[in-house]
Amino acid sequence: MGSRLKNEKLLQQISIQLKRNREKKELTQEDVYNDTGIHISRIETGKVNITVSTLAALCDYFDLNLSEFFEKL
Repeated sequence: MGSRLKNEKLLQQISIQLKRNREKKELTQEDVYNDTGIHISRIETGKVNITVSTLAALCDYFDLNLSEFFEKL
C-alpha cells in the first residue's frame, strides 16, 4: 500500500472517530465550532490533514487523551 493511500486511510479513520465522539456527546458541528473555534466539519470529511495540536484540542474537548483516541481507531 502506498504512503499516500495509507495517509488517506488514517485521515478517514480519524475523521470517523471524531464524528463518533461528537455524536456520542450529542453535539452538532456548530456546537464544536462555537466552543473551540475549530471547523470540525472540514475534518470530518477526511480530506483535511489535521494537525496534532488540533487533534489534541479536540481530544481535550471530548475528555479524551490522545492515547485513548488512537486506541479506538
